[in-house]
Amino acid sequence: MLHAVIMAGGSGTRFWPASRSSLPKQLLNLVGERTMIQETLARVSGMLSAKDSLVVTNESLVEAVRQQLPELPAQAVIGEPCKRDTAPCIGLAAAIMARDDRDATMIVMPSDHVIRDTVAFHSALRHASELVERDPTRIVTFGIRPSYPAESFGYIERGEPLKSHDGSEVEIAAYPVKMFREKPSAEVAEKYLAAGGFYWNSGIFVWKAQTILDALAKYEPAMHEHVQAIAAAYGGESFAETLATEFAKIQGKSIDYAVMEKYENVVVIEAPFDWDDVGNWRSLTRQRGTDDVGNTVIGRHLAVNSRGCIVRSSDEHLVVTLGMEDCIVVHTPDATLVARKHDEEAIRKIVEILKEKGWDQYL
Repeated sequence: MLHAVIMAGGSGTRFWPASRSSLPKQLLNLVGERTMIQETLARVSGMLSAKDSLVVTNESLVEAVRQQLPELPAQAVIGEPCKRDTAPCIGLAAAIMARDDRDATMIVMPSDHVIRDTVAFHSALRHASELVERDPTRIVTFGIRPSYPAESFGYIERGEPLKSHDGSEVEIAAYPVKMFREKPSAEVAEKYLAAGGFYWNSGIFVWKAQTILDALAKYEPAMHEHVQAIAAAYGGESFAETLATEFAKIQGKSIDYAVMEKYENVVVIEAPFDWDDVGNWRSLTRQRGTDDVGNTVIGRHLAVNSRGCIVRSSDEHLVVTLGMEDCIVVHTPDATLVARKHDEEAIRKIVEILKEKGWDQYL
């Protein structure tokens, strides 16, 4: 049976001041009427029911997530007591699912991606599921054909195309993975783009729950032991205590480091769907578009001799830009950001400075 796991533990610091510790970007409606996490769950609603979905988030966000996703059973939202990266998150979800369904197939998705073509997305998921059913030891991931030499994404190097049972080309391209590559320098990213055999790593996976558990048992036996102990208590009175105790003992590690870079039977599907990792304010321009002078606006804005700006406010608060170019202006009730558009990576530093100053009310 198909199950969905939504990883929703990110903090979204590059979207400060809209994104805060109590309301990070996955809980914001940055690109549409629904929040990012609502869109993520809705994306698979046509393939599986809400009762077959699981969300793993920060402990402090559990109630907020439950409020945004009322269709999920309360126990389907699990709060991590501390940050331990993606491998423990995925391992715990797999252990819980495998406990009740030994043949569970997992769709693993981050909560902050934008995929608008759900028909193509469902088609790709079905193809991935078929590949896994044919070989239950297989792990399938999705690669995004790069459109520019991005330095902020990991890359996947592909092998020769897989063939169907009769030897013909498959409808959706799939390839054995040669190697996972770390986030490259600008020069290396240019080479990847020119070579043509590399994809951006989307972080979306399909596999058997038992397969990923077996991989963790092989490569990360201590982590495997802890997540199994937590899963054994799931649904019982001791779950919260067991989760807090056992999860804290885990050494944090990404699923790429823990499994993907070591596992031999990994296949990458060239994503036939549109995809965007909404990682910073500039990404809103791709999603929201611009006016005739290049401004991307959410809320009430008056532009006077201003172009190339990104402005986010509300319908109740007017932002006026006068003689501004290539800037970001984000207004919230208690904090306002004004920044150069091409220096927005420094927004992360703002959060660090606020922490140093003890201005926790703005975090």
